[in-house]
Amino acid sequence: MNLKGRDFLKLLDFSPEEILYLVDLAADLKDKKKKGIPVDVLRGKNVALIFEKTSTRTRCSFEVAAHDLGMGTTYLDPSSSQIGRKESIEDTARVLAGMFDGIEYRGYGQEIVEELAKYSKVPVWNGLTNEFHPTQMLADLLTIREHFGYLKGIHFTYMGDARYNMGNSLMVTCAKMGMHFTACTSSKYFPDPALVAQCREIAASTGGSITLTEDVKEGTKGAEVIYTDVWVSMGEPDEVWVERIRDLSPYQVNMAVMNNAAENVVFMHCLPAYHDLHTKIGQEISERFGITEMEVTHEVFESEKSLVFQEAENRMHTIKAVMYATLV
Repeated sequence: MNLKGRDFLKLLDFSPEEILYLVDLAADLKDKKKKGIPVDVLRGKNVALIFEKTSTRTRCSFEVAAHDLGMGTTYLDPSSSQIGRKESIEDTARVLAGMFDGIEYRGYGQEIVEELAKYSKVPVWNGLTNEFHPTQMLADLLTIREHFGYLKGIHFTYMGDARYNMGNSLMVTCAKMGMHFTACTSSKYFPDPALVAQCREIAASTGGSITLTEDVKEGTKGAEVIYTDVWVSMGEPDEVWVERIRDLSPYQVNMAVMNNAAENVVFMHCLPAYHDLHTKIGQEISERFGITEMEVTHEVFESEKSLVFQEAENRMHTIKAVMYATLV
């Protein structure tokens, strides 16, 4: 499998075989790291990390992975990047491609990372956009396979707001891998119908399926993976918080949900999660809305069924695989 020079923008661009290759490569690189076997085959290369939206896991994953591969990194935070403001995306891509061997972008519209890739002569990697989060998907696939030993046929339920990057990406990923995806949420939070139709067409060729339901018991019955994400992005106005908490509270992942699922069910979350009052935002949520947990209960988050920290670690191994595959 030769992916050298390819951009990594969304999993819709990759075949199931290519996705599995990246998961296999990540597993091999993870094994080498655990054994202390160096993989610094990219010494002398450098990558630019553009972060219009900040992140703990994505930044650390790219920086550690790049370091392990022998590369240098330059981090461009929201205040130091002029992309789309003082300099066009087209010009930014051509400037950075002349200095770096790869470019990561984490920010807003998918069209931004797509345009970066169009005008860059080096690989561009999507660290997250409003529409897709492909590096998280590889980490999720590696985590699921590590736990179950396989991917095809897994029954996967996503609860919460399924309209944006996580709902979209998980639906695409399950379709590509022959998994059975269910979006369990209020109908106003269902994914885009056009993308649903596209994923159903993909799933028909891989043995997977796509289901949309508002019924919690039906949507979680027999699920082997229950997945959720935060309901509200930081900075959104108060009325959005009120609306989301009202609409999505019935879709909180709690022990009743987990007990309704398959006996071997696991819980996953891309983090951060609002499951206690140990953060400033958690305390603010409690003061404003009178709740101590939001999309997942503390009991589930800390249970033996939770894979969230294994999943978080796997971000680094799978991001390393993406950079290795597209640069070596």
